[in-house]
Amino acid sequence: MHTLTIPKMRFWLVLQQLALIIIIITTDALKNNETDHAALLAMKSKTLDPFGGGALSSWNESSHFCNWEGVFCGKRHKRVTLIYLSSSGLSGTLSPHVGNLTFLRRLWLNNNTFHGEIPNEIGGLYRLKVLSLSSNSFQGRIPVSLSRCSSLMRLFIGYNNLVGTIPEEFSSLSMLKVIVVHENNLTGGIPKFVGNITSLESFSAANNLFGGTIPNNLGQLKNLLQLGLSNNQISGTIPSSLYNLSNLNVLSLSFNNLHGSLPPYFGNMFPHLELLQLQVNNFTGQLPNSIGNLTKAKELCFDSNDFSGKLKVDFSKLVNLLRLNFNFNNLGSGDFDEMHFLESLTNCSDLDLLSTVRNQFRGVLPDSVGNLSSNMHHFNLAANQLHGRIPPTIGNLVNVSLLGLAYNRFTGPIPSTIGRLQKLQRLTLFENQLSGTIPESIGNLSLMNELYLSNNNLEGTIPSSIGNCQRLVFLRLEQNNLSGTIPKELFQVSSLSILLNLSHNHLSGPLPSEIGELKSLTLLDISNNDLSGEIPSRISSCTSLESLFLQGNMLQGSIPKSMEFLRGLKILDLSRNNLSGEIPTFLEKLSLINLNLSFNNFNGELPLQGPFANSNAVSVYGNDRLCGGIPSLQLPRCPVNSNFFFSSKRIFAIVGASIIIGILILISSMVFYLRKRKREPTTLELLPKESFVHVSYGELLNATDGFSSNNLIGAGSFGFVYSGVLDQIGDVAIKVLNLVNRGAMRSFMAECKALKDIRHRNLVKIITCCSSIDFQGNEFKALVYELLVNGNLEKWLHPSQETSRLEFNLPQRLSVAIDVASALDYLHFQCETPIIHCDLKPSNILLDQQMVAHVGDFGLARLYNPEIGISHHSSSMGVIGTVGYAAPEYGLGSEMSIKGDVYSYGILLLEMLTGKRPTDLMFTGGLNIRNFAGQAFAGEAIEIVMDPTILQSDTATGQRDSYLIAMVKIGLACSEELPQNRMSMTNVVRELQLIKETMFK
Repeated sequence: MHTLTIPKMRFWLVLQQLALIIIIITTDALKNNETDHAALLAMKSKTLDPFGGGALSSWNESSHFCNWEGVFCGKRHKRVTLIYLSSSGLSGTLSPHVGNLTFLRRLWLNNNTFHGEIPNEIGGLYRLKVLSLSSNSFQGRIPVSLSRCSSLMRLFIGYNNLVGTIPEEFSSLSMLKVIVVHENNLTGGIPKFVGNITSLESFSAANNLFGGTIPNNLGQLKNLLQLGLSNNQISGTIPSSLYNLSNLNVLSLSFNNLHGSLPPYFGNMFPHLELLQLQVNNFTGQLPNSIGNLTKAKELCFDSNDFSGKLKVDFSKLVNLLRLNFNFNNLGSGDFDEMHFLESLTNCSDLDLLSTVRNQFRGVLPDSVGNLSSNMHHFNLAANQLHGRIPPTIGNLVNVSLLGLAYNRFTGPIPSTIGRLQKLQRLTLFENQLSGTIPESIGNLSLMNELYLSNNNLEGTIPSSIGNCQRLVFLRLEQNNLSGTIPKELFQVSSLSILLNLSHNHLSGPLPSEIGELKSLTLLDISNNDLSGEIPSRISSCTSLESLFLQGNMLQGSIPKSMEFLRGLKILDLSRNNLSGEIPTFLEKLSLINLNLSFNNFNGELPLQGPFANSNAVSVYGNDRLCGGIPSLQLPRCPVNSNFFFSSKRIFAIVGASIIIGILILISSMVFYLRKRKREPTTLELLPKESFVHVSYGELLNATDGFSSNNLIGAGSFGFVYSGVLDQIGDVAIKVLNLVNRGAMRSFMAECKALKDIRHRNLVKIITCCSSIDFQGNEFKALVYELLVNGNLEKWLHPSQETSRLEFNLPQRLSVAIDVASALDYLHFQCETPIIHCDLKPSNILLDQQMVAHVGDFGLARLYNPEIGISHHSSSMGVIGTVGYAAPEYGLGSEMSIKGDVYSYGILLLEMLTGKRPTDLMFTGGLNIRNFAGQAFAGEAIEIVMDPTILQSDTATGQRDSYLIAMVKIGLACSEELPQNRMSMTNVVRELQLIKETMFK
């Protein structure tokens, strides 16, 4: 019998222990593999893959999870170390089980549509180095638990809907190099602890709601390359410590409330700076000469501040410069060499944009302007005080697409070399003192979209070569000394779709019949010229026309019958011509809000319907042979054929008819009396009787002079609105429902139900709901409101001739916007049962004597319980708003929500700023009110995009434009296509109030 020696026994014992350890490790690995497997399946269960066979189609049992798409494992332990599902079209929520992937080092889920909160369990990923959740719809707060991810180096959570502050606990993340939290709704200040994370290379917190000042200790971040704090509410000055960040290549502080001046050494402190954005702040003082030492700079933005004084910067060393923007400041000194800085810019061979709109430059444009970069696309010196001639060398800028020299004092001719700019799309030379003729070479600009030559001293004829500009959309030649006939080639530019204005010139001859080629044109103004002949019948082909101005000419003949096909016409002015004949009745059927036929030779009886029923919509002064019409027009009565009255048969017919009518009235009175005894007028049964005061049908009849057309102040889908005076109340507005119209009864009940218990300063006050029997025994229903004397917002935004002289400035519009937002915030969040208005638009917003706005017309309103959805007791009609204002998801069958009201509000706000209806015919081919208004962010586009009335504000230009841009931003945020991306009305009120406080401080 052999026995093991001691060494052999020890060997076998060690071998057994090693085998046991291997078994334990293998078992643990298999167990941990199962943990990862389960975690991934849990993530899949919470994720929606709209493409079906998309990124997650391989996540099944047919293969090991390390082989699934977007999943990467370590070679040693076969544990998940990387998930990469960027831009995969995924949605849903992020499962808390993601926290079980403890070997995960990188998680990339950016550019999808995940929503819900970021789970706290994500803090369990202690090996995590990169977290990228940007460009989703995550909500809630940034989880504090992320501070446990001690290895985290890059955090990307921008472009979401996160709220709250950046957690203080993040101060422990000592390895962080990148923090990207921009485009959220984060609040508080920029945390001071960020200055202690000395490893930080990039901090981007733009487009949030951060306030306070820039922390001084950010100057400790010696490794910082990028600092982005734009589009917040940060105030104060730039701390001097920031000038220690010599490695910065991006410094973006735009769209804040920063003030102070830039120190003289500013440009010496950032030798690596490529992007400097200081626009839309309150900086003052002179631009330091040292800016010329930013030799790596590619983009310098100083616009919308209050910089002043002479621009002395030598830009010759900025050879990489692409964009230079000084718009909306007070730069300029009046020195003879004012524009010398342009000379130094000729060394910037890649310069793409140079813009100095609305400053105080007073010099002469030097010939050296032709030596600027041949790559220049955008060159705009508009709204200064530049004088002298436009140098012919301007023709060397052969790649320029926008050339803006408007609102200056240029004299002399338009150089013919302008025809060399064959890539030009927009040319603005209006409001100068240019003379001479329009050069024939203008016809070489075949890519031109917008041409503005108005308000100059140009003479001669309109060159026929303009017909070569087959992409023109805008053309303005008004207020010049142009003469001769209108070339027919102009009317053959079928692309003209928004505006053609030739008014206030000396154009003569007839209107060419080719006018019918302008089928897409919205506004045509040829007024105040010397045109003769008749209005061509082919004008009926201009089916998109909304405004037609032909007044102040020598046109003759009658109004052509073919004009009845101009169904979209809203404004027609034919005054001060030699037109004759009877006024055609088809004008009654057009949707005219302003019709001016004054001072012609029209005769006969004036029609009574359509615009002729409203003395504020029609003007017929100076037509001595007109008669009839509504009494307020004060025309003589039309003569009556006397043979009719003296015919015995006619007399017999009249007497017989009178007797029959008398008998019918007697019978009706008896029926009414009998019915009245059985059914007295009652208030609406769905409401408590004490909710409203009781008003009878007879009282309403007396209050409105028998529902006279003189008292008619509005009309809607379900009835008419009259003004009236009730004895016990005073001035009121009375909405009478036409119960024949489908949905009228439900609209009536919805409005009474919605308004019976709510009271708010910015809601129209309902006095009573009347439900009774009229004198003919018919059912009668009406709503009585307080009368708001300044009418509805529609009339202020799109005034007729009578209201066009009334001022509606920026502060007033801002106040109205706040009033409406406050009303919606009350309806959505402060009522016991939230209310969705469902039909917010200008005509449903009324203004009182102090221009306080009141939201009205709750005929489509829905009561909303967040737990059970739309109330069955609210309006159940299929109508869910008005085209242009209704949220896009409604068209796809989505349930109504408060987010739908937010969308309508966003469109309304953009309409208030641009003066354009969302249904304006200019919005075609992908252009809509959102991207039209969004052009305001380009700075110089403000003069085109914004309602001209706003631009006449007394507010300093730079400040005014910053307010406008901030308001446009809110309008765009409210009208996002996805409901979850829209602002809440609470935030809208707060943001607008901040703008108002800044405006009036």
